[in-house]
Amino acid sequence: MAGVVMGRRERKKLQSKQTILTAAVKQFMEKGVKETSIADIMNEAELGVGTFYNYFESKEALLLCLLEQIVKDTRSLAEQRMAEKIPASEVLEETLMLTAEKLDANRFVLPLFLSVADRSSMPRPKRDLIPKMAPAFRTVFTEIVKYGQMRKDFRKDVPPEIVTELFHSIFQAAAFSSLAIPFTHNVKMKIELLLLGLEPKK
Repeated sequence: MAGVVMGRRERKKLQSKQTILTAAVKQFMEKGVKETSIADIMNEAELGVGTFYNYFESKEALLLCLLEQIVKDTRSLAEQRMAEKIPASEVLEETLMLTAEKLDANRFVLPLFLSVADRSSMPRPKRDLIPKMAPAFRTVFTEIVKYGQMRKDFRKDVPPEIVTELFHSIFQAAAFSSLAIPFTHNVKMKIELLLLGLEPKK
């Protein structure tokens, strides 16, 4: 019986957390992150303000949680496609485009996404909020590059870590581009150029 009670409690906690996240996304989309207060989020969620702190330390921590969901989705797709043994270029493009689409749909997370690649440039305490986020993103893409090198889809004379560094540059360049090209299309064109450079030398 105790186990059933704990199970219900856990489900309720997960439901409350998701309710807060959903409310936050709606408020961020309508008002922007800076203009949205924790009270705004909790009013939208129809929960007490104190409940927020049962799940998140701050708005930045909530944003980090949203970004972690993107990492999980990205990793899940990459692992699924590699298990299907499809060409590495397809895995890489699909994974990067999924990331771009999610970032485009949740633009308020984009600044944090760009920041995690270089934690050293962030002031504390924000820097301490993301001790694992940058490695998590890098690991996903590094594994895909290694997968491609093992299959001989990608050239082996370039360290995977070098290629992974370029991915951050792609998203950053697309985010700050002055060209009249949609974000996801901008990313796609840059990815295609990168993939050409990864093709084995003949």
